[in-house]
Amino acid sequence: MFFHLCIALSSLLLSSFASLTSSSTSASLSIYEVLRSHGLPMGLLPKGVTDFIIDDNGRFEVHLDQACNAKFESELHYDRNVSGSLSYGQIGELSGISAQELFLWFPVKGIRVDVPSSGLIYFDVGVVFKQFSLSLFETPPNCKAVRGDERPEESNFANLSGRLQYRFDQEDLVRDVL
Repeated sequence: MFFHLCIALSSLLLSSFASLTSSSTSASLSIYEVLRSHGLPMGLLPKGVTDFIIDDNGRFEVHLDQACNAKFESELHYDRNVSGSLSYGQIGELSGISAQELFLWFPVKGIRVDVPSSGLIYFDVGVVFKQFSLSLFETPPNCKAVRGDERPEESNFANLSGRLQYRFDQEDLVRDVL
């Protein structure tokens, strides 16, 4: 009886140790390795990730040192906190990343790689899917810090449009007088 109890306790301890080892192995992966294991390029997130959490359903949250902008074919803005739902080849319910097109910023709502051999990755910016070369995102980019979660280009555009509006108003005034 004592012998059977010892064997049962031993197997319980071994199975506990095995599960502890497997969870510590997954906990030691970086977010970049997690992205790669889900069929996504490591460069979707910039350098500077300080912490991340991912649950069993793929819901994740990433914390950066600071809000920043990275340049690819167009510019991407990363808030200090980025979150989404990770599944193989895609990220859905994404928040914390914006893409610039001309002078406007659009929130990126999702990212997907359809067929890795195509060499293309798609960013869902609400109204359209922006297509990029997958090779742009092979390595985590350096990211230029911005103040808080402010996008300097967005505020400059607002100031510029205010000046343009003022000039148009002045021209209309001159025409009305003449």
